[in-house]
Amino acid sequence: MTNTQYVALLRGINVGGLNLIKMTDLKACFEASRFGNVTTYIQSGNVLFETAETERGKLITKLEKALSKTFSPYKGRVVLCSHAKLSQIVREAPKGFGSQPQKYRYDVIFLKEPLTPNEAIKSVATKTGVDQAFAGPDVLYFSRLIAKASQSQLSRIVGLAVYQNMTIRNWNTTCKLLALMDKRTQL
Repeated sequence: MTNTQYVALLRGINVGGLNLIKMTDLKACFEASRFGNVTTYIQSGNVLFETAETERGKLITKLEKALSKTFSPYKGRVVLCSHAKLSQIVREAPKGFGSQPQKYRYDVIFLKEPLTPNEAIKSVATKTGVDQAFAGPDVLYFSRLIAKASQSQLSRIVGLAVYQNMTIRNWNTTCKLLALMDKRTQL
C-alpha cells in the first residue's frame, strides 16, 4: 500500500510564549505514533509526514490524542492537509494573490471541520481599502494593505468563536510547505 503525504498544521503552539513545544519533541511524538518520513518546518507547528492511513477523521483523532497526551496540558488541535489538498489550495488562490508582497500581507486561514469556508467568511470582518477575504477549498485567503496594517480586521479574528476551528499561515509558509511536499515526492 502506498503512503499518502500530509502536513499537520497545529493550532496554538509557540505563540505568545504559550504551549512551547520543541520541534525535535514534536517530531518524536509523530514518530512514536508510527508515522513515517517525519519532518517539521519552522516553529509554528507544521509537520510533514507519511502514512498508509487515508481516513482523515481517524488520522486527526490519532494525532490530537497523541499531542494532548505527550504535551499535556496542551490540547492538540490539528488541521490536516494532504499533498493533493495543499496543491489545490495554492493553485486555486485568487488571481494575483501573493503577487505584491511589498504592498500586501497575505495569509491563508486553514479551516478545521466542521467549519466550512461559506460559514467562516460570514464571520470574518474586512475593512474596505485595507482587507480582502476570499473563500477557497477548506480555507479563506486574506490579504491586507501593509501601509494600513494597523487598521486591518485580521487581528479581531482571534476573539471569534469560529477561531477555535482555524489556524493561520502566511502565504510564504503555505507555498514553502507545498514546495517541501513536492520535493519529497520526487525523491
